Amino acid sequence: MLPVFHIQSISAQETYSLRHRVLWPDRPLASVKLADDEQGLHYGAFYEGQLIGVISVFAETSDRFRFRKFAVDASWQGRGVGSALLTEVIAQVRTKKARILWCDARLTARSFYERFGMQMEGEVFYKNEVAYAKYRFEMA
Repeated sequence: MLPVFHIQSISAQETYSLRHRVLWPDRPLASVKLADDEQGLHYGAFYEGQLIGVISVFAETSDRFRFRKFAVDASWQGRGVGSALLTEVIAQVRTKKARILWCDARLTARSFYERFGMQMEGEVFYKNEVAYAKYRFEMA
């Protein structure tokens, strides 16, 4: 049985440490901060008070949203935390009448996004030698 964790809204600042540790630990902390973080919605997954996963979502237009800086602590990956966070984001943007939800994500996560019905589009590109692709989900 999976441990029970909960998801709640958090501040952008609360995401930085986990973003840094999971996504770009060899780069400066500033590399995981976004210029528009204050305009985003940020969600954290918690287990016994410990932040174990984060995701941030941004409105690009009234019906187009992008999520970024999606990170789950390595010891929690594969245990449903990421799925719960993405499910929460999908639910939240649906309430805002989203038509499109998309992200740029590491190519290694392709099967995860495809399980949510997201489609890879465009060419593979690189950020600091890491392969990325754009994934897009059209809301029903």
